Amino acid sequence: MPIARSVEVPSLFYGTAWKEEATEACVLAALRAGFHGIDTANQRKHYFEEGVGRGIAASGVARDAVFVQTKFTFRDGQDDRLPYDERASVGEQVMQSFASSLEHLGVTWLDSLVLHGPSRADGLGRVDREAWSAMEELARGGKVKLIGVSNVTARQAADVVAMAKVAPAFVQNRCYAARGWDRDVRAVCAGNGLVYQAFSVLTANRHVLANPGVRAVAAKYGVTGAQVVMRFAVQSGMIVLTGTKDENHMREDLAVAGSGLELETGELGIIAAAG
Repeated sequence: MPIARSVEVPSLFYGTAWKEEATEACVLAALRAGFHGIDTANQRKHYFEEGVGRGIAASGVARDAVFVQTKFTFRDGQDDRLPYDERASVGEQVMQSFASSLEHLGVTWLDSLVLHGPSRADGLGRVDREAWSAMEELARGGKVKLIGVSNVTARQAADVVAMAKVAPAFVQNRCYAARGWDRDVRAVCAGNGLVYQAFSVLTANRHVLANPGVRAVAAKYGVTGAQVVMRFAVQSGMIVLTGTKDENHMREDLAVAGSGLELETGELGIIAAAG
């Protein structure tokens, strides 16, 4: 999926949240299965970034062949295992977290750095602007290729676009079918040249898999309902994150990213309306 600055981004990422000591093995299995994008965060509360780095190293895959994305997380989203000095300024915290991520991941640069959620539920605060400014500095210095935000409303996404001196490349959100597959946020992305990254596409929408229309589409193509939903997301222009630990499911997920399954316009409409 080509985007700004001619950076090639996979249409499917392997998500590494909530895997703890299994992280290394899962990342290794994902890369061996054929994933080329890895998503993590320097947030020990929910991620084990060091395990991600060990999995990448064990795979033997060349650095340029893996799109590595991590996140900066504010203090409120962390536990006591902080990747920065909480007494430091927010800008310095971003720099410390970034340096820690490079060490954890065993890399010298990042493909993408994402702000792991604004500091407040509505709008942007001073610390959000400080964090974004520090991320822009890393991007201008060539240490990060692309920057983005996560867990935002449509207004917040638009506010980031408005304040940015280095244009954001991504918005990463939990994607609910009941909200039109995050229709409002995706509209902001489409209007401003951002790519939408969707997580929890399956886990947040299990009822969609039981929808008779979705099941009929899956039966037509001889695939699973999960594959149909993921293919819908890919054809809708989303990057999809999947965090399965099952190697068979990894291969099934990867199969939908290729051209082997192409849903028709009416079928896309069935899934779009299944929320």
